Amino acid sequence: MGKRGFDIALSAIAFLLLLPLILLIALMVWIFIGSPVLFGQQRPGLHGQPFRLLKFRTMTNQGGADGELLSDADRLMPFGRWLRSTSLDELPELWNILRGDMSLVGPRPLLMEYLPLYSAEQARRHDVRPGLTGWAQVNGRNALSWNEKFAMDIWYLENRSFLLDVKILVLTVLQVIKREGISADGEATMPAFTGD
Repeated sequence: MGKRGFDIALSAIAFLLLLPLILLIALMVWIFIGSPVLFGQQRPGLHGQPFRLLKFRTMTNQGGADGELLSDADRLMPFGRWLRSTSLDELPELWNILRGDMSLVGPRPLLMEYLPLYSAEQARRHDVRPGLTGWAQVNGRNALSWNEKFAMDIWYLENRSFLLDVKILVLTVLQVIKREGISADGEATMPAFTGD
């Protein structure tokens, strides 16, 4: 209950303080990428239950001659790349936190199609609410391998505390300023998880 109260208080304050910036980014996304300005996708939350994750849109919906979407790298717009490098594309997730879908700190919500690929140990990451940031995000982000990420998610699960959450939030600010680990080598973000 204390963690949830902390999430609500801090995300509400952040949302109100950042509202002018959020509105400005929404306008810039509309100008440089188009509408809709928000990207919504089903992600697994607590106990693997799906919720609709919100982010600022960073890619076009451009498809190839076969009608399939182009690769992430081909659809990622320059303004979208900048949004990702600053992590500003994540700001709409404050709404997910206020709704109770997410927490400020926890394992990042991945894709629904990954659920059947997890080992029993990896699946434990869903024993807590997914986070806006997490232990893996302040220790390498997308430069980590999948196994390294999952190991850090489980470490957080087993060692979580209020002080650890505060430490992760502070380290997240520093990580965003340094803009490290934004993408894996040769990838727009991270290669798809295909299981062990």
